[in-house]
Amino acid sequence: MDPIRNPYAPGAGRRPPELAGRSAELTAFDIVLERVARGRSERSIVLTGLRGVGKTVLLNALRSAAVRADWGTGKLEARPDQSLRRPLSAALHLAVRELGSADPDSTAYVLGVLRSFAQKTPAGTKLRDRWQPGIDAVAIAGRADSGDIEVDLVELLSDVAGLAADAGRGIAIFIDEMQDLGPDDVSALCAACHELSQNGLPLVVVGAGLPHLPAVLSASKSYSERLFRYARIDRLDREAADQALRAPAQEEDADFTDDALALMYDVTAGYPYFIQAYGKAVWDVAPRTPIAISDVQVASPEAEAELAVGFFGSRYERATPAEREYLRGIALAGSESVSTAAVAEVLGRKPQSLSPARDSLLKKGLIYSSERGQIAFTVPHFGRYLRSQVSEA
Repeated sequence: MDPIRNPYAPGAGRRPPELAGRSAELTAFDIVLERVARGRSERSIVLTGLRGVGKTVLLNALRSAAVRADWGTGKLEARPDQSLRRPLSAALHLAVRELGSADPDSTAYVLGVLRSFAQKTPAGTKLRDRWQPGIDAVAIAGRADSGDIEVDLVELLSDVAGLAADAGRGIAIFIDEMQDLGPDDVSALCAACHELSQNGLPLVVVGAGLPHLPAVLSASKSYSERLFRYARIDRLDREAADQALRAPAQEEDADFTDDALALMYDVTAGYPYFIQAYGKAVWDVAPRTPIAISDVQVASPEAEAELAVGFFGSRYERATPAEREYLRGIALAGSESVSTAAVAEVLGRKPQSLSPARDSLLKKGLIYSSERGQIAFTVPHFGRYLRSQVSEA
């Protein structure tokens, strides 16, 4: 098969050639956009799931839907070492520019509030470290610049949403890796969404994060369970997985046999990233169409080797020796979600002695707490990869 025509595209956040199995989420978001445009109240949205299930891809697809609806949009990726203030300012600046309000005075005022919010820095910050945002407006003193992120964010988003309402449109802010927001930022974001919802203002936040994101939000504000609509993004079912493989192939005048598709589902378990990785490897080794089960068997070791380096290995390399020991303990403990006591037993250690490694892995996003006393990998099939490493050692 011609490698130049290979349609499959494994990559972090890269849209696959066929976005299969996500029509329900896309349709639901279109309804949200239309309801908000008609002045109806709607909850903001939170997408959760393991790594490799396509949360970022879906987040980008939802943003495209908002752009098509003529909304102002902005996107940011949360980082554990960065305050929300600066990246949110950049995202909102873009959203206001996309909005293109016909009232220049109101737009200038909102941009002035945004500049005031953006350049507010903690007391004692040196002049050379102060950020000067590229916002062409005079800062509005006394609005969104108190230094209290919760007060400031409520004021800022209310003004931005008010501008959108006056223009008869909406604003959508997309936040990836939302679980990495700091506690104060999470609290402020929840408070602002609550205020906007109560006032019926047309601004929607769409967040994406790991499975424990709902618990992060709930720990910040008790009402967050009612504030957001949660959508769990999981692996694809067999029909959607077949579509993700077959549709791009048919665009290139190729196809899979039914047996090949069945084996592809077995080896990928329906995870979108794995589908793209195996699809690319299988296409490159197949001599002709239709792609047969023997082609999948030949290509599987190559796909697994690439995943071992780029998908699994890169994450494993980020861990310290103590953290790697803990990761192996989880893998050897067996099931998808294991107790911290079981990990300690496997490693022959006291649970308290393993707490630093566990806490560090939680912060790095390599594991998450599925419930109290339980932990699990954020990466599908990571346990299988680690067990294979142990058996080879």
